[in-house]
Amino acid sequence: MTPTLENNSVPRQRSSQENVNGNDGLPLPNEDGNNSLNSIKRLSNDQFSDKDDMRMKRQVGLFSGVTLIVGTMIGSGIFVSAGSLLANAGSPGLCLVLWGVCGVYSLLGAIAYCEIGTLIPKSGGEYIYFLEAFGPTHKFFGPILAFIFAWVTVFLINPSSVAILSLSFAKYLSSPILTAVNFCPDEYLTYVLDRLLATICIGAITFVNCYSVKGATHVQNIFTIGKLTAIAIIIGGGLYYLGLGYTENLEIGFEGSASSFGQIATAFYGGLWAYSGWNNLNFITEELKNPYRNLPLAIIIALPLTTICYVLINVSYLTVLTPQQIISSDVVAVDWGDAVLGSASFLIPLGVVISVIGTTNGTLFAAGRISHVVGREGQSPDFLSYIHFERKTPIAPILLTSLLGILMIIPGDIATLIDFFGFAISIFYCAAMVALIVMRFTKKDEHRPIKVPIIIPVIVMVVSAILVVAPIAAAPQVQYFYVLLFIFAGLIFYIPFVYYKKSLPGISFITIFFQKLFQIVPTSHEFEER
Repeated sequence: MTPTLENNSVPRQRSSQENVNGNDGLPLPNEDGNNSLNSIKRLSNDQFSDKDDMRMKRQVGLFSGVTLIVGTMIGSGIFVSAGSLLANAGSPGLCLVLWGVCGVYSLLGAIAYCEIGTLIPKSGGEYIYFLEAFGPTHKFFGPILAFIFAWVTVFLINPSSVAILSLSFAKYLSSPILTAVNFCPDEYLTYVLDRLLATICIGAITFVNCYSVKGATHVQNIFTIGKLTAIAIIIGGGLYYLGLGYTENLEIGFEGSASSFGQIATAFYGGLWAYSGWNNLNFITEELKNPYRNLPLAIIIALPLTTICYVLINVSYLTVLTPQQIISSDVVAVDWGDAVLGSASFLIPLGVVISVIGTTNGTLFAAGRISHVVGREGQSPDFLSYIHFERKTPIAPILLTSLLGILMIIPGDIATLIDFFGFAISIFYCAAMVALIVMRFTKKDEHRPIKVPIIIPVIVMVVSAILVVAPIAAAPQVQYFYVLLFIFAGLIFYIPFVYYKKSLPGISFITIFFQKLFQIVPTSHEFEER
């Protein structure tokens, strides 16, 4: 997918594994004297003659780092997958245990990521870690895992996350409004309305992320505060009813708990979806101020906070709603609000809408950085690595994720998408722990600001492997086969376009077209470690 250079094409962006010598100009083409293109070039050279300026800046501090993690994790998962996790767990007791175990698992994974993220303080998350750990081992097989991760993340995981979140936004926004006006649309109209609202949600957040990095972080900060306020209302109401003695559903305990390992693993997928986002800060390390301090500190603050919130929210649900009501409800938090808050129940769907917007914003913010780094490393079309010459935002990868997310909402069934997500992400969590262990030997002399006990990545690796194998062995489902098929389909593109570096016909023209359309230019790729 990396274009072969032609005389009038845009020079390919150098990867981190290539030599960086000589002077880098802004490689805007100068082939035909086109006025609009030349004006972009002149303005770029005037304003950004220092190549170090043409890169994304370190604008994310500790508070924004915490809100990015918390704001991305706490979204629709606790509202969408609460019922499905309880249904698969079979009992309130096992349900609460699984929420806690998912939190501990995520915390252990995040702690391990602290070591990798400070050892390799580059943006890109697992992609760059796989490339650094396995890339040098073999010319053909070494970079494959990094490419497969990019392939699945860019085209499946991130778009499906955006699709799930936007559909949740539509459901929680439309349901109380339609109820208030006493209008009950038919199934087709509901389908169209939900997709329309989901598309508007994606479009608005896409605009913010393309317009300004600071604007996106401000949105994240504001909406995270809003969602924590809504969560405080739910937890406070639940504790109040718990104090009044509403413990009947909690007293069911572990009666009826699932005994099938595959069923428990599927329930775990629901929890993993709710906790997804704990690794998002690793995707933007190059934009994080003082990453050696702020990366681990943000994780240590965010993960326990989120775990406590999730467990207490589920306790709150169970004080008011029966397990069957929670399982059968598509809008658990709204039903809870109707039962507890009376005339103030509108605060809950409002809070959920705020929560989902914040999570979608954080997901899209991190997703754009993955595609940006993949393009920069030469494993995807170069224009995906380019940033706006003034705003320093990766416009092309943000738009790609948004477009794919919109396509996924058309047939979008949330439960199926969550299964897709949980199965795929478990594979890469397992591989990331293998990469950490491998780098203990291949980079044993490298400076490690943080070094975790080896048992932590081993535990995360084993649990992730079990989550991949158990559902297939216990209850094979066609979506797992689709994910594996999609993963191996990436090899069709890896061999010609990455390994042999062939180019698609017309890719140079397409690159120049997008440069003109979006006013994007390559970044100066001299990574400055701090």
